[in-house]
Amino acid sequence: MPFKIDLHTHSFFSGDGVSSPEQNIAAARAKGLDGFALTDHNTNEGVDYLRAKGLIREDGQAVDGFLIIPGVEVTTAEGHLLSIGASLPFLKGHPAQEVCDLIHERGGLAIPPHPYDLFRAGIRFSTLEDLPIDALEVFNAATTLRRYNRYAFKYAQERGLPMTAASDAHHHAAIGTAYTILNTEDFSLGGILAQILKSNELNQEYLTPKDSVRKTWNNWMRLRRRRPQSTADVSKNGG
Repeated sequence: MPFKIDLHTHSFFSGDGVSSPEQNIAAARAKGLDGFALTDHNTNEGVDYLRAKGLIREDGQAVDGFLIIPGVEVTTAEGHLLSIGASLPFLKGHPAQEVCDLIHERGGLAIPPHPYDLFRAGIRFSTLEDLPIDALEVFNAATTLRRYNRYAFKYAQERGLPMTAASDAHHHAAIGTAYTILNTEDFSLGGILAQILKSNELNQEYLTPKDSVRKTWNNWMRLRRRRPQSTADVSKNGG
């Protein structure tokens, strides 16, 4: 059976996300998705929240026909890296190789999002070449320039990597703009992770101009909120 899964989404537990996990679920269901991966920036808080609510099961089974995959988008020393299927400790700034190793130790998949995107901390070719990744996000609905998706697709082809597509939604309205269609008889966390490693169909659609502007605004506001804290830290440390 084909299952529509958005493998890269954010909630308000990300510094630049604005929607609650419940809003994301409602929007995803309304668009006909069968599930999504919650990959907030450098935190498992959203995943822990959903587990506490009973919306993510410890045995990896879907809840009411909907599967939420635990994940995190780690800001490694070399760029962003998705952990799909495994929660991680705080690893911001750690080497990508180290993060990959821990993802695999915990049974997850390491998938670089928006590679080549010069404006969004995509992992570059020189690092990708030696990184033991499991698949590559070749279509990101929020990529800064569309040619970055083409570069990623070509690289995945050359290396023979499985490919994924995702919305990178930071607002519930953008969930499911792009997604991966996974054809499997095992609709569970384990079944979906196994299918990601195979050849899959990709639904490729870009964010609307409105959603793109919203995402840029959220990123700007996140940086603006951080500045006062950074100034205080410098004053406190006498820098």
